[in-house]
Amino acid sequence: MSQMLALVILTLILFIGDLVAVRTKAWVPSIFICAILFLVGYWTFFPADIVAVAGVPPVVATMMMYLLITNMGTLLSVKELKAQWKTIVIALSGILGIVVVLLSVGTLIYGFETMVVAIPPLVGGVVSALIMSDAASAAGLSSLAVFAIVIYVMQGFAGYPITSFVLKKEGKRLLKLYRNGELQVGETDKAKEEIAAAVETAPSRWRLPEKYNTDFLKFFKLALVAYAAYLVSTLVAPLFSISPFVLCLLFGVIASSVGFLEKQALQKANGFGIAILVLMLFIFDGLNQATPSMMLQILYPLVGTIVIGVIGMYIFSFIAGKILGVSKNMAFAVSLTALYGFPADYIITNEVIKSLTEDEKEREALTSRMLPPMLVGGFITVTIVSVILAGIFVGFL
Repeated sequence: MSQMLALVILTLILFIGDLVAVRTKAWVPSIFICAILFLVGYWTFFPADIVAVAGVPPVVATMMMYLLITNMGTLLSVKELKAQWKTIVIALSGILGIVVVLLSVGTLIYGFETMVVAIPPLVGGVVSALIMSDAASAAGLSSLAVFAIVIYVMQGFAGYPITSFVLKKEGKRLLKLYRNGELQVGETDKAKEEIAAAVETAPSRWRLPEKYNTDFLKFFKLALVAYAAYLVSTLVAPLFSISPFVLCLLFGVIASSVGFLEKQALQKANGFGIAILVLMLFIFDGLNQATPSMMLQILYPLVGTIVIGVIGMYIFSFIAGKILGVSKNMAFAVSLTALYGFPADYIITNEVIKSLTEDEKEREALTSRMLPPMLVGGFITVTIVSVILAGIFVGFL
């Protein structure tokens, strides 16, 4: 197969995934459709190294991971965290519930290594799934390497319908309060404005005049920060092991806070799209080891892991919500963002609000109460915590 034919086929698959997700309003995740098409391809006519043939060998994907995770760090805002501190505590409680229940009950049923590989992708996105899949491959656990990818692909199917259900219950409760004049929205609106402002603003003392602030300069600064994280991870290696990707996240936060990196630097350098393309292709490349018999073998632990994890999430988020005075439905919905993150959290919340009322003012009231915590919850769980968990759990394999 020629390089360009491979690239055409793979990009078509990614587009078909997006198309189905848009048509079904994200109820059928794009990654699920892509995974099915990749599996069909590998089981029929794809060469096993089709992703490398298309121009994405592992070394290129690793480079993109360094840049993407450093870029993730630039999204973190102290103002945002202050405004939504209850949301953060609840989101972390939900993740703690997954970790505790899966490492206890899940380990008894499926084994320790299976749970170690499953947890980071279950509470995260593409990056944590890749980290755990690579670690499992390096440890000679080929079926668990595929398991990490499949967990990432399938987790949304549990998250979407449950989130929609609990958000509808929460929306109806808030709507009743609003119609009775008992719902105050001013404070939440202010917090929302602070979040929007925090995401956009950053110190500028490190910036060169705009005419010198080219795409290549942005790439250079991202690469420099990522390299600093890599250096530190190698320097501390004799004392203790820490993933360079975890440090990339931390260094991205620091570099953004002091103004060295712009917010969303990779997007502004026009590199975000190609970075995501490379990473998505590379994660589906992990399915080239998946035979039909292996898929049947991991089906039982897959379903069990997701069910047990969601139960643990509900118990811990319920307790945290009770302590902080947040309704059980809102607390559970915030925790569930760990199963899909952005943009699904935004899409689901908006769809639920639109289904509950036609009145614009009522929609605004619901949006001000429901959307900010859902967005912050998804950001904290998928973007930050899952990468940190993956960096820690790699050491257990």
